[in-house]
Amino acid sequence: MKTELFGFKAPSASCTDKKCPFHGEIQVKKELLKGVVVRKDINHSATISWFGSQYVPKYERFATKRSRLRVHNPACLDAPIGAQVVVARTRPLSKTKNHIIISLSEAKKMSKELLAETAAREHGKKKEEKDAENKDTTKDTSKDTTKDMKHKKSQEALHDESS
Repeated sequence: MKTELFGFKAPSASCTDKKCPFHGEIQVKKELLKGVVVRKDINHSATISWFGSQYVPKYERFATKRSRLRVHNPACLDAPIGAQVVVARTRPLSKTKNHIIISLSEAKKMSKELLAETAAREHGKKKEEKDAENKDTTKDTSKDTTKDMKHKKSQEALHDESS
């Protein structure tokens, strides 16, 4: 077990993950990146995101660009969504993962863009659930509306006959 990696101390929790940089057998390179966890999977994967500015000569201004990266999230660290993390490059772990989370920073406030992104994702999930519920309820109410229409027509016919 490694106690320190590029100045980052090993977590107190232990794990049996072979792909863990502290408790496993994986070697990491000193190519470090910082980002915020925006998505987390059950299979020890996470997506981190960060923003940078890029100069656009045509408009003589800077444009904000978002970068995303799939990373391995070891069980001993288990970075939550919104956590500021440091990742290190390693050999390819899967088709899309070439980096491992090696450190968690204190939970800082997420940027406005990341908050908007996660809120939109959650809103989309909630909207899909509501749509599924509405489909079930609209089937029942459509029967009621046809009955109501027939009832109204019969009432109107009775009213016309009596007048």
